[in-house]
Amino acid sequence: MFQLDTSTAAAGKSETYALLAQQAEALFQGEPDRIANAANLASLIWHSLPDLNWAGFYLYDGRELVLGPFMGKPACVRIALGKGVCGTAAASRETQVVQDVHAFPGHIACDAASNSEIVVPLVRDGQLLGVLDLDSPLTGRFDEADRAGLERVAALWLQASA
Repeated sequence: MFQLDTSTAAAGKSETYALLAQQAEALFQGEPDRIANAANLASLIWHSLPDLNWAGFYLYDGRELVLGPFMGKPACVRIALGKGVCGTAAASRETQVVQDVHAFPGHIACDAASNSEIVVPLVRDGQLLGVLDLDSPLTGRFDEADRAGLERVAALWLQASA
C-alpha cells in the first residue's frame, strides 16, 4: 500500500521535490501504463505541493493536446500546439514558467482563478507525448526550483510509462 508523506510541507522546495520524486518512483514501480501513472502523479502532485488549483496532463494525439488525468476543476479539453502556455510548451519543447498568465500572449483561461502556471513538455526519443501542467491562484507561484523539481518528476514518468 502506498503511503503519502506530506511531512515536508514546511520544508524547502528541494526537499519537497526530492520526496515527491521518491514517492513517484514508488507509485510507478512495476506499472508501465502511462494513463495510470499520469493519474497517480497528478494526484501525488496535487496532495504534495501547496497553492495549486490544477495539476495534470494534456496528452498529444498526433494533432493536438487532449485533456488527460488531472486534479482540479474541469478543464479545456483540446489545446492546439502553439496556443496558450500548454501549446507553447508542447511546440517549443521547453518548460514554460509563467509568473502572470494574464500577461502571457494568447493565454487560454480554463479557470479564471489561475494566475500563474508551469508547463513541462513530455518528450521521449524526440516524440512529443504531452505536457505536465500546474496552475496556481497565486501570481509568481512557480520558479526555477519548481522547474527543476517538476522536470525531474516528469522524467521519471517518461521512464516508467510505456
